[in-house]
Amino acid sequence: MEAILAGGCFWCTEAVFQRVKGVQKVEPGFSGGTIKNPPYREVVQGRTGHAEAIKITYDESVISYRNLLEVFMATHDPTTLNRQAYDVGTHYRSAIFYMDEDQEQVARSYVEELDASGEFIDPIVTEITKAAAFYPAEKQHENYYNNNRSQGYCQVIIDPKIRKLMSKHADLAV
Repeated sequence: MEAILAGGCFWCTEAVFQRVKGVQKVEPGFSGGTIKNPPYREVVQGRTGHAEAIKITYDESVISYRNLLEVFMATHDPTTLNRQAYDVGTHYRSAIFYMDEDQEQVARSYVEELDASGEFIDPIVTEITKAAAFYPAEKQHENYYNNNRSQGYCQVIIDPKIRKLMSKHADLAV
């Protein structure tokens, strides 16, 4: 099975989901925009309408789509429009790009449930949209966190997201 999620910088979401049971592959890239094969430099300048996203290949006998969404919502801020921490712009928006009607129903139901729960003070602004084309990012973006753990961005921005995974969803972590 596959899922496409956007929750800010794809280096962050890739690093989190690489540590989730049942996830077989995580690919950083772009989705939700208007041009084919957008280069990173165009996406980050806001010229293409794409979000930095990840495509997750997972084994649904090990982890459910709902569980993936639980990890997703717990490891980024779904209440900030076009922003995650210091990363600002429409390409950093929170989005769930569903593949079929089942994923759409699970996503909408979970977001409604989460909003009603009071888990977040502000309303959830995560976009829920039918998946269109997913374009892989350039090779230097793949496995970024694992290859660059000593970088400041990794320590300040990504490490806390991984800690959230381990504290809120330790049962789903590898």
